[in-house]
Amino acid sequence: MGEYLKAKSGNRIYYKSDKLESPKATVLINHGFAEHLGRYDYLAKELNQSGYNVYRYDLRGHGRSGKRKGHIESYKDFVDDCREMVDLIQANGEEEIFMLGHSMGGLVTFLYGIEYKDTLKGQILSGAAVGKLPSVRGIRPILLKIINVFFSNRMMENPVTDDICSDPQVVEAYREDPLVLKEATVNFYVEFLLNAANYALDHLKEYSYPCLILQGEKDKIVPKEIAKKLHSEISSKDKKIKIYEDLFHEILNEKSKDLIISDIVDWLDSRI
Repeated sequence: MGEYLKAKSGNRIYYKSDKLESPKATVLINHGFAEHLGRYDYLAKELNQSGYNVYRYDLRGHGRSGKRKGHIESYKDFVDDCREMVDLIQANGEEEIFMLGHSMGGLVTFLYGIEYKDTLKGQILSGAAVGKLPSVRGIRPILLKIINVFFSNRMMENPVTDDICSDPQVVEAYREDPLVLKEATVNFYVEFLLNAANYALDHLKEYSYPCLILQGEKDKIVPKEIAKKLHSEISSKDKKIKIYEDLFHEILNEKSKDLIISDIVDWLDSRI
């Protein structure tokens, strides 16, 4: 069972902790857009078996967190909530912390890395949405922002479809999952796809954490060019990129996920 953390903002953050008696370190997971922490059960179990404590939480407006599903006021609220989770972990006496973020959660992880440069041992970015995504290339940003002025609370359909994974069972489970967001407000999309992405791109060189960048070669949601640009332009001295041939966006849900998890554990083990 999970627990609720009441953040300083008043937001209620639903989280789970999978802890060991003598862990090597702790991994905090930021899930992607429209997801929830339950989709990382397998990863949490495998990290536990490899000796790591795991914390994961529903990002604001997702799953069981926040007052309104599919809505955020500002992308900065994601970063604030993430900091609250790090504070919680540290308050529990766990100082050796890594952060793993997938897709939008990878963007949140990256933004956290820019804002808080000395609270973590390193970060893992999986299909991180640190850039302009294909889903908004056909929409003029200025037009979306104008629409947001008048219709910020209007709901827009979740554009994520069969492209999340090459395994049809994963896609079907995603479609049928009652905790997966089916829609979000116009303001959510503006904050995530435009404001947060633009800020990240403008501050790439300010990022300096040790990081492992993971990417599916056939990812249509966050193309591999975004991962390559990220790896090329950040200031981290300790940085590594791995692009997995034939894999789609959710590499941690692909049939070869154990290989990716093994690569993650190897990277973690070499930094503790």
